[in-house]
Amino acid sequence: MSSEVLVSRPHYDSRAVAQGILEKELPVKPEVPQLSSGSATAGYRSAKYTPGEWFSNYHTILQQASTDCNGGRTIQRESKTLYQDTEAETLDTQADGTRLLGNRLQEIHYWKSELQVHIDRLRTDTESLLALKKRLEKALDATETPYAISTDNLNCRARRLGPDLVRDSVEEELLKEVDLIRSVQALLKRTTAQVVSQIKMNREAKQTLELDWSDKYQAYNFDENSGRYSNMSPDTRHHPNSAAVQDQVSNCTSWTKFTQDNLSKALQEEQTTNSLRLLVVRVLQETTEDLTAQCSRVDRAFSQRCVELIEAKTQLEIKLAQILEQIGVQERNIVALQQAIHNKEAPLRVAQSRLYLRSLRPNMELCRDPPQLSLEGEVSQIDATLASLHQQLSEARGSLSHLEESRITLEKDINCKTHSLLIEREKCMTHRKRYPTISTLSGY
Repeated sequence: MSSEVLVSRPHYDSRAVAQGILEKELPVKPEVPQLSSGSATAGYRSAKYTPGEWFSNYHTILQQASTDCNGGRTIQRESKTLYQDTEAETLDTQADGTRLLGNRLQEIHYWKSELQVHIDRLRTDTESLLALKKRLEKALDATETPYAISTDNLNCRARRLGPDLVRDSVEEELLKEVDLIRSVQALLKRTTAQVVSQIKMNREAKQTLELDWSDKYQAYNFDENSGRYSNMSPDTRHHPNSAAVQDQVSNCTSWTKFTQDNLSKALQEEQTTNSLRLLVVRVLQETTEDLTAQCSRVDRAFSQRCVELIEAKTQLEIKLAQILEQIGVQERNIVALQQAIHNKEAPLRVAQSRLYLRSLRPNMELCRDPPQLSLEGEVSQIDATLASLHQQLSEARGSLSHLEESRITLEKDINCKTHSLLIEREKCMTHRKRYPTISTLSGY
């Protein structure tokens, strides 16, 4: 109808609208203003579109729709290709990550097993060293008994009397035994200090391995749990910052080298422990053999000395018996001499009395007649006999005195020997029966 008024619409590009971009309005040719019948139609087109404009607008819409359909299909194909490719790539990457986690678990398990082996070895080595340390301490304590015995033997033998206080083979062996015991004690103390130091080194190496093993145990658990994750796992969540490179992260080379260095240190301590263990066993064996051999030498020297003392004492006792017998004989001899001298007193008095009476004869009667000569001879004979008897008596008494001195000397020497035997057998040798056994000296 001619009275209808056509309103002009602005032209929109549907693709631009879909993309959120509004295109600028196309310039419209200015139309010649027509007369309007009223102010209500002001600003609107009053003329109708032409057929050309209708066809143009129609074809434009069709072309734009076709373009949009083609573009949508292209994007759909590209999207399908993209998510199919990325899905496969993601699955491959995830499978590769799972495989690498499995390899990593095997590697961690290998090194963890190696660490566990050396931890067990160090624990065993440390326990063996502790046992050897206890043996060394027992052996050191056991040497106190031989030292006390040796010093007591020396002190007891210092109380020997007179000529028996001699520096004999027993004393030489006892002094050697004392020096040997002191040397053994010093050696055992040094060896114990080495064992204590090695125990400390083993514990430090074991602690280092245990820390490394603990770290690998945690890492193994983390990687094992990581390997169990799948796309269907309900406990997975987003951790945006987990892919960021952490500070002080080791690489595979440094990670392997760290464990290898720890194992090398542990192996070195194990080798040192083995050498030290052999050394301790040899030290205990050699010290025990040395002490036992020296003890045997001392005992043999004591036995030999006792034999010598017994032999000397026996000879002295035999000689004392002879001296006592001689003293008895000499005493009887002295008694006989005294009796003989006494027996000469009466004949001497008789002879002297006769001479005296005959000396009173008067004048020419005082003659040296045969009786006178006989009497004089008798007196001279008796005097000579008495002088001889007195001389013999004096010699007998001197001999008796010497015999008495010899008896006293012999008795004193026998007493010394008896006292020495008491010290050697009852004091020293009896005390030496308390000497420790071989097992005790070995620290058992």
